[in-house]
Amino acid sequence: MAGLRLPMIPTDSLPSDSLPSGEDLLALERQCRRSGSGITMASLIGTWRLRATWSRDGTPAPAASAALLRGLGACLILSGEETDGALRIANQVNLGSLRLRFDGEAELTGRRPLLMFSFKSVRLSLGTLTLFERGLPQPDARRMPFFALIGLDREQGRLSARGRGGGLALWMR
Repeated sequence: MAGLRLPMIPTDSLPSDSLPSGEDLLALERQCRRSGSGITMASLIGTWRLRATWSRDGTPAPAASAALLRGLGACLILSGEETDGALRIANQVNLGSLRLRFDGEAELTGRRPLLMFSFKSVRLSLGTLTLFERGLPQPDARRMPFFALIGLDREQGRLSARGRGGGLALWMR
């Protein structure tokens, strides 16, 4: 498969239903470290569905775990106003009408950039009925979770990143 081009430049060499390989993401990450990604807050706003994951070295995650996450509708939801620079972040999974959702705040830093975030609450709901809701302790500033954003392909609606734990992820808008 042809390598991915610069972030935010249409990737004509990949059909919209094919996914980049772990090696493609690693190459894009090296390029991003040199040149930055050009990803802005405005370009992140929306709902991103988890499509695929890879290990630290680009090896595909076990097919069963990826299928389970897709089946549960794992998604990342980012919202906010560019004028105040603050982002709201949510991460959720669903099993029928049962939903587990983490809500918090996020910010972009650096030119790569990093999406630093912390979840403030967790909620379990069944339809519109909240079964459980609880505030979460804030992590130490040195241990804040983050996604190092690698690339955004606006044309195909793909966002790729490396998490604090080292794994790679690909979301689709």
